[in-house]
Amino acid sequence: MNQSKGDRPDVESGGLEEELSARQAAEILGVKLATLYAYVSRGLLRSTPTGSGRARRYLRGDVEALRRSRRGAGDAQGALRWGEPLLETRITEMTPEGPRYCGRLAVELARDGVPFESVAELLWTGSLPSAAPRFDSPTWPDTDALVRLAAGETAHTAWAALVVAALAARDRGRHDRRPEAIARRGRGLVRALAATLAFSHDPGRVGEALAAERVAESVAISLGVRPRRAAIRAIDSVLVLMADHELNASTFAARVSASTGADVYACIQSGLATLSGPLHGAASDHVEALLAEVPRPEDAERVVLERDRRGEPLPGFGHPFYRGTGDPRVEPILDAAFEAHERSAALRRLAAVAEVMERAGRPRPNVDFAIVGLRAALGMPKGAGAGLFVVGRSAGWIAHILEQARDGSLIRPRARYRAPGPAPERAEDAP
Repeated sequence: MNQSKGDRPDVESGGLEEELSARQAAEILGVKLATLYAYVSRGLLRSTPTGSGRARRYLRGDVEALRRSRRGAGDAQGALRWGEPLLETRITEMTPEGPRYCGRLAVELARDGVPFESVAELLWTGSLPSAAPRFDSPTWPDTDALVRLAAGETAHTAWAALVVAALAARDRGRHDRRPEAIARRGRGLVRALAATLAFSHDPGRVGEALAAERVAESVAISLGVRPRRAAIRAIDSVLVLMADHELNASTFAARVSASTGADVYACIQSGLATLSGPLHGAASDHVEALLAEVPRPEDAERVVLERDRRGEPLPGFGHPFYRGTGDPRVEPILDAAFEAHERSAALRRLAAVAEVMERAGRPRPNVDFAIVGLRAALGMPKGAGAGLFVVGRSAGWIAHILEQARDGSLIRPRARYRAPGPAPERAEDAP
């Protein structure tokens, strides 16, 4: 019987290494095809074209090596470095098209204008409500007293931690672990975090932000943005796209806290502390610094080349998960930014940098780049990107807190002990 390329045995003649189809490679790894393609996009597995359509082939040696490394990840080392998932979840599936929230692509939810509150409820319950629920404000602490506690310029994450601690101290029922109790407090915390954005710029806006109809309106009021329709839609879009991204560092921290039985406020504090790091939620601050280096669009190429000369990476480009395709969350955020203010000078400067990078075949922009573009287009204060990240991602934190509370297990990875030895040789000491 004649066999086509797709049907023939996959042992190549002439001593070459055996090639596998996508389905065979997935079977060896014990994963779905979507997971296999994700491994390729993350650079964990190579694939080659077959010359016929979109089908790809995989070397058995590569597949077996990945299988062995995944087996080793069971002791936590590989899994903790963008490796095999540590936990099962029903919340978000990571795909090359972006995160899929309970079966719904985040990009499509954002483009369809689904309100952030509805997306939060989708993450928490698995169902998208027919109408956006209202997230009522919690009992608010004394704003003036909170202001007096802070000294000088205070980051958004620090203000958020201060407010969450104050809210926790006022809530005697915070240890109620029932899902409905966690979700109720979660709605109040999301609203509180949106209003807290005002502290870094104008604490007098807090009351108005808390009274707004929608969370996106709270964000706009807090950051001094006129709540026009295009602006609210743009803010909703970025909050939806930032709502969850599987077990990123801050979500994992919040989930570990939840596994110990900590109350929802303590779990949110864990997420805030982790997100404050410059490699996570504060990464947009590096993009702000890049933007300051580009006074005009025509300076973009010079800045990129100067960064290359100094051996400095360009912040806001590349993503460990979306290596092959680019971060799919970027386009809808930037589309919303241009719709809100297409003449924004800062936005044009960022677009010029992205164009230079694209012409050079370099990594594509990531979501931190897009958030700064939206911030600039809407006229938000510099540094507001981290605050937008906090408000959006809080929905995902609460979703994972709820899921972990239902699971009831303690998250406790193991460590591999290594006996003390000589310090590793430094690069400058090498001959």
